[in-house]
Amino acid sequence: QVQLVESGGGLVQAGGSLKLSCAASGRTFGSYAMGWFRQAPGKERDFVAAISWSSSSTSYAYADSVKGRFTISRDNAKNTVYLQMNSLKPEDTAVYYCAAGSGSPDYTKYDSWGQGTQVTVSS
Repeated sequence: QVQLVESGGGLVQAGGSLKLSCAASGRTFGSYAMGWFRQAPGKERDFVAAISWSSSSTSYAYADSVKGRFTISRDNAKNTVYLQMNSLKPEDTAVYYCAAGSGSPDYTKYDSWGQGTQVTVSS
């Protein structure tokens, strides 16, 4: 079992930037994919971005709503995945969660979840 901890959320103005971190610990053996999801009040959980990797390649996936504005990346030495968010919009406001076990846009494919970090974008 892997434990995930998100950080980096906060309050920003529209057009601003924010960088989220997701640190992994525990049984990380076999983990090769991570994803970011978000959930706004009264809304369903939505896919944001995902990253999957092997010894020779890395693949990325983004929701259309964030493509060109958000970037997912990882730091192998720190066992950490990041989400760089630029050109933020009020509709980006949500609790952001990281997840491990799959690189799929489908949240049901993930086994482990972090506690979430709040992102609020003011207009």
